Amino acid sequence: TPHPVEQTVALLRPTMDQVLPEPVITAVGNLIEFVYSLEPYVAPTNILVPDFVRDQVVTLSEAIGFDVETLTYTLGMFLCYPLGIIMAMLPYGKVKHLFSFLLGAFLLQFTIGVQWIHQLITSLVAYACFAILPAKTSKWVVPVFLMVYMSAGHLHRQFINYLGYDMDFTGPQMVLTIKLYSLSYNLYDGYLLSKGKEDRAAKKCAPFAVEKLPNLLEYLGYTFCFASALAGPAYEYKTYLNACDGTLLYGSNGKPKGNIPSNVWPTLKPFLTSLLCMGIFVVGSGMFPLLDPNDPQNALPVILTPAFLEQPWFKRYAYTWISLFFVREKYYFAWKNAEGANNIWYAGFQGFDGNGAPLGWENSNNVDIVEFETAPSLKILSAAWNKKTANWLSRYVYMRTGGSLVATYGMSAFWHGFYPGYYFFFLSVPLLTFCERLGKKKLSARFNPSGKKWTPWGLVSIISTSFCANYMVIPFQLLAYEWGIAAYRTNFFIGHILCVVFYALMQVVPSPKKKEA
Repeated sequence: TPHPVEQTVALLRPTMDQVLPEPVITAVGNLIEFVYSLEPYVAPTNILVPDFVRDQVVTLSEAIGFDVETLTYTLGMFLCYPLGIIMAMLPYGKVKHLFSFLLGAFLLQFTIGVQWIHQLITSLVAYACFAILPAKTSKWVVPVFLMVYMSAGHLHRQFINYLGYDMDFTGPQMVLTIKLYSLSYNLYDGYLLSKGKEDRAAKKCAPFAVEKLPNLLEYLGYTFCFASALAGPAYEYKTYLNACDGTLLYGSNGKPKGNIPSNVWPTLKPFLTSLLCMGIFVVGSGMFPLLDPNDPQNALPVILTPAFLEQPWFKRYAYTWISLFFVREKYYFAWKNAEGANNIWYAGFQGFDGNGAPLGWENSNNVDIVEFETAPSLKILSAAWNKKTANWLSRYVYMRTGGSLVATYGMSAFWHGFYPGYYFFFLSVPLLTFCERLGKKKLSARFNPSGKKWTPWGLVSIISTSFCANYMVIPFQLLAYEWGIAAYRTNFFIGHILCVVFYALMQVVPSPKKKEA
């Protein structure tokens, strides 16, 4: 009799036509055909990229062995650097907004072609809602519209190319969704604060509040901003505006607010880091692939193959941990590359304190690599990863739902798409969070009252956080239901079991007395 684990991993992932009823498949197929029939009407808008440029990219891709989609996306991200230099030299005001919009539209047309129209449609519909509806209404109408539109994109991609990794508009759409979702609350907070109304969340988010709807040029400059359109960071509207109108660096008298720091190292450091991460990803992912390198979409993932499962568990988990580390490098590359592209025109600069001292360059920083890799808690780990998305979830989901972890992690999964692997991960994380809170209250207070990271207890926390987080995130990368379940099962559900046991044990462990803590 086959071992249960072998029975599980022997399952091939189903295609969408095996999951959905035939009437649904027919209806969705007809809807997709209708949307595709509109392409001739929107194709003429794809005019910013000359044909000879596309031809040169195809020639280059054939010469170096890169697929065209990956190459254009990578070139588009590197192109943000010379564009950033130009942006820094332009006069403040309308010229910067116009440049930001047009070059952002150019990059979208260069990378995803005619699909750039989705960003334009979304932006204009949301702007019409902002202009017509009261702020208290648009703050939920616009987010609902954004999530529905983005969800349609996710489902379309999942329907036509299940488990595929081709580039389409959903990546930039996810960034745009955060921007406009946040802006809807910025305008609502601005309305509340201008009326003197009491609202705890609005007061906490007061630095980002917007009292007046931006004009269309400013708005499109923000939504299409070339430096953040492809991979983020989705920073607040006020961050973009202050960098474009000069108020970030100069006072109303036209004089600098402080000693303006050089942008050379804040640009060069993340740029060089991104190159290093790209190299690590290319080399490392080839040595420790998570999915089948020859057919990642259809073949059984490497970590679920019978040959792999014959190895001892600790070797299998170590391989998976290393593989996931290399997978993260592609995200580090994208975010660090975008960070430098924003810093070059001071969009990443935080401004000055009351004494004129520079505050730093956190506005464009979307990941703290070392902090993430050595996080002693899930809270710190989450804060260091995809930081602008974390800000959005914290400010405009968590705070607006009374601190609901389920709503926050559920929204995060919903934002990513509808593959079951996302939900395995995000719905498992609250369990780890509950355990972490108990551990901090009952154990950390005893063994590490100073809260310092590099202590014996701090090392225990780092190892346990990394172990559990990497275990729980495996289905996130595998996507498919069968593969996700098999991944947990081949690891004996160890992360979940340890959390449940830990939670039960903490119920009988007394909290330390104040003098003991």
